[in-house]
Amino acid sequence: MTALSVSTSSAASLRADALVVGVAKGPKGIVLAPGAEAVNEAFEGKLAEILGTLGATGAEGETVKVASPAGLKAALVLAVGLGEAAEGGYGLEALRRAAGVAARALAGVKKAALALPAESAEEVEAVALGGLLGSYAFGTYKGNGNGKEPVGELVLLTVRKGSKDAKAAVERATAIGEEMNRARDLVNTAPNDLNPKSFAAIAQAAGKEHGLKVEVLDEKALTKGGFGGLLGVGNGSTNPPRLVKVAYTHPKAKATLAFIGKGITYDSGGISLKPAGHNETMKCDMAGAAAVFAAVVAAKRLGLTVNVTAWLALAENMPSGSATRPGDVLRMYGGKTVEVLNTDAEGRLVLADAIVKAGEENPDVIVDVATLTGAMVLALGTRTFGVMANNDELRDNLHALAGEVGEQSWPMPLPAELKKGMTDSTIADLANMGERMGGGLVAGLFLQEFVAEGIDWAHLDIAGPAFHESAPFGYTPKGGTASAVRTLVRFAEQTAANGKA
Repeated sequence: MTALSVSTSSAASLRADALVVGVAKGPKGIVLAPGAEAVNEAFEGKLAEILGTLGATGAEGETVKVASPAGLKAALVLAVGLGEAAEGGYGLEALRRAAGVAARALAGVKKAALALPAESAEEVEAVALGGLLGSYAFGTYKGNGNGKEPVGELVLLTVRKGSKDAKAAVERATAIGEEMNRARDLVNTAPNDLNPKSFAAIAQAAGKEHGLKVEVLDEKALTKGGFGGLLGVGNGSTNPPRLVKVAYTHPKAKATLAFIGKGITYDSGGISLKPAGHNETMKCDMAGAAAVFAAVVAAKRLGLTVNVTAWLALAENMPSGSATRPGDVLRMYGGKTVEVLNTDAEGRLVLADAIVKAGEENPDVIVDVATLTGAMVLALGTRTFGVMANNDELRDNLHALAGEVGEQSWPMPLPAELKKGMTDSTIADLANMGERMGGGLVAGLFLQEFVAEGIDWAHLDIAGPAFHESAPFGYTPKGGTASAVRTLVRFAEQTAANGKA
């Protein structure tokens, strides 16, 4: 794992294998970003000219390498593009992405210094987090010699090394970055290694390490408790389901949050089998559970004055002689009955059980996170998650918080008229399918049916951004992304600061 440190040394005097500076697109060519002054001096004031000659434009994500002159103790200078030049400073997301691009470009390097804009505590955190996320690599299954090792150490250059707010910024970035990378590891792990039982064991180990209370309901406990959704989805697999509770409590907390994650460790679709071309990446269908798990561990590491509980609804959806059939009726936890019309609409079934269970503890807010519907991907694309809620203020707040931390989201409605298709079942309280058009909204309406009266609830459908299948960009790698973790942590921080959700 990449180490992160902070230094007030001059960029010219710091010993490193590589030195990173920021460049941007100005009206008359590329311009150097703050932090590059000492480096430019070593190039006798001609760094921008040299980079331009080498083809640099300052475009976001662009990288250009140049050998260092005699005045620098780093062997290599890497210029990374920040996009359009900004007089009032560069946005935090631009800094995160630039640091991420640089860290990925320097894979194989032992030590790199980041001389990017980092004057405020917020900028320090952005550069630190982007660097940690950009240096991520998942190499569990690769043999020796397959790819370069992540950059060994990132040294963040700033004038604020000794200040308390800068130290706190780096600590926050480290906690969130490491937990996001934990979530990415879980999403990227092959489904023959990550199943409900092994995921539960990972949660138990993390609980022991960080002082979190972890409870695991196995198949016997789920049967005794009447968790028909989890059992119905997991019946077809030789790996039985689990419901895992990971609780962080603070003695001075005045509010309690419940985060619920869909944890389908592999989704074949069940009897309603997915076609070829749609099941190869379905190990990622537990990304919601990974996100809420990581968020609670991060909340503990940050010492937030709020109680946060993660509920991991874990199951494997497989076809077999014991699998739930289209037409079966499940009795969910809490008593509602659901007619299963499509076994590939399984995420809402495991989440429903967890929502009812979480509601029994009367949290101030429930937020569920799930790779729930392909309809949401069609609506919003692969980089934006949908936000729905039974409270418009909560929905809009989560959307705003996501934007603050650099996650793309969009508020979505829950139109009452779309409920009709689900409530038209002639043999059960609900069907697990409804109107075909607006399928992402229908799924949200289904979940809302299981939220206890008086509890604010929100649903994040991260089906698009949870697993990135294209080329890496910014600090986002190919594969698991840890979508929604930062939004959840920011919501917990806000709740702690306000003393209420």
